[in-house]
Amino acid sequence: MSNSRRVALLGGIAYLITFAASIPALPLLEPVTDHADYVLGAGKDTQVVLGGVMEVVTAFACVATALALHPVTRRVDRTAALGFLSSRLVEAGLILVGVVSVLSVVTLRQDLGGSPDAPAGLTTVAQALVDVRDWTFLFGPGIMPAVNALFLGTVLYRAGLVPRSLPVLGLLGAPLLVARTLVVAFGGMDDRSVGALLLTLPIAAWELGLGLWLTFKGFRPSPVLARESAPA
Repeated sequence: MSNSRRVALLGGIAYLITFAASIPALPLLEPVTDHADYVLGAGKDTQVVLGGVMEVVTAFACVATALALHPVTRRVDRTAALGFLSSRLVEAGLILVGVVSVLSVVTLRQDLGGSPDAPAGLTTVAQALVDVRDWTFLFGPGIMPAVNALFLGTVLYRAGLVPRSLPVLGLLGAPLLVARTLVVAFGGMDDRSVGALLLTLPIAAWELGLGLWLTFKGFRPSPVLARESAPA
């Protein structure tokens, strides 16, 4: 296996892991994110913790996509390659802050929620932590994939490393995702509405399509890849 094929395979697998971990995590976290009184009752702690673990896996997989592809992307544009890595780190950091907020609600329920003398403001504290998670989710997976697409899509389009329809899909989906997030942030649309879903689809299709292509096809022949076998 050539170095470029190995880079593509690792990057593609990392992209697919972000889907495999993030999608199931959402329903697992719903007992906390959708129920303000979770902290007072008998909670599904194991389920929620498992969802948190899957979110952590998603965060590390996000960073892995940039690290795995960096040996190739830096040959095309060092600034864009560094920008892609930096944006993935920011996205992962926001995801982890949200995970800590949700798991803190679980700890509050275990330590205080089940006792008869539970503090009166416990629900308010728990709701505040859930609100933190909601905002980190909105600006993490809600904004940063657009930034990622601008950096990585530009690199892949310029070098022709994948079918150009893929980066074009990402570059077109980026402003749609930003618009969707801003509308949701200002209360013009529900985060789970049909409209919000439709505006998210192009970026989701770009990332899933890229992950599948890199995993099963690898990079297309390119002068950028030819340099790896050129004499020093």
